[in-house]
Amino acid sequence: MHFQFIFKSICMSHNVNYNERSGEYSFFSVKEKPWWNLGKVISEYPNSREALIEAHLDYEVVKEPIYTTSFNSDGQTMDFNKRVKTHFATIRKDTGDVLGVVGKDYQIVQNVEAFGFFDAIVGGDGIQYETAGALGNGEKIFITAKLPEYIKVGKEDLIEQYLFLTTSHDGFGSITAAFTPVRVVCQNTLNTALKNHSNCIKIRHTANAKDRLEQAHKLMGITNTLSQQLESIFNRWAKVQINDREIKKLIQQAMCPNKEVYNNLQAGKDDDLSTAFKNICDNTFAYAMGNETQTMDTTRGTLFGAYNAVTGYFQNVREYKNDEAKMKSLLYGGIGQMRTQKAFDLCLGFEKEEFIGVYN
Repeated sequence: MHFQFIFKSICMSHNVNYNERSGEYSFFSVKEKPWWNLGKVISEYPNSREALIEAHLDYEVVKEPIYTTSFNSDGQTMDFNKRVKTHFATIRKDTGDVLGVVGKDYQIVQNVEAFGFFDAIVGGDGIQYETAGALGNGEKIFITAKLPEYIKVGKEDLIEQYLFLTTSHDGFGSITAAFTPVRVVCQNTLNTALKNHSNCIKIRHTANAKDRLEQAHKLMGITNTLSQQLESIFNRWAKVQINDREIKKLIQQAMCPNKEVYNNLQAGKDDDLSTAFKNICDNTFAYAMGNETQTMDTTRGTLFGAYNAVTGYFQNVREYKNDEAKMKSLLYGGIGQMRTQKAFDLCLGFEKEEFIGVYN
């Protein structure tokens, strides 16, 4: 199973970069057909250099001066232009497209450096580049890479470990890299943070190459820590039984949007709960009880299954305005990530017999 379902969401219809000169789209995926029939499918995992070429990301970005019209004291245009000293334009050299306007301290991270970021994490050994591409005119790029090790829950329930990275050349946003485990059987993202560790790091474009390399190794340290802790926790949860009433309560607490709803839940005022909130909880409970991915030994009637019901709702049931909204919800601190984090914390409390529901 592949991580494409997340990065299909990044592209928002036909926003994949199309190079008019080459007549090709900037995207590749391994083994599975890309969305909208764009880009290229390849049969084997490429190395970083091959991935750059397959995704048509082997272009260079440069900073060039910006000039504006000059005016005399009467407000009339003059026959020479004035250079802007505080900002530069970022330009893609192979096409000449202007990608953005950036400050003078902005450091361009070339696409080859972004791939090198991943290579540095694991020394290039065992990492599998699964998707990569560019959006718009090439101002934004994304990469997903699968790590060689699995998290194993029980005998057969496997969780793949992925790193994803996005960066831009337009001056908006930081370089973002994150660790995201994915349950193979249903492709649920299991985002969570443990013991004050975030699963994501952000690096400003003003950082130098040495700082970025240090952050790469920091991310790998986070990945190792989260992987070990998650495997231990999920295996414990797979042995903890939870009944239907407790699952419903856990779902309600995890999905609770504000203190007013929380107080109504605690007071048993079901009639004061909104229809929208009730539908969310009902759909999540239905997923917990009826989805085929919830019938495994690790999930049927277990705490691990209850947690997967919440992640499964946001991944496979909830309807989003568009694919970009889904991606933001699941990966960039949106509602899906917030609610699954709350579900994770509630499951930890249930395991310790401290499950009373807490509104944050």
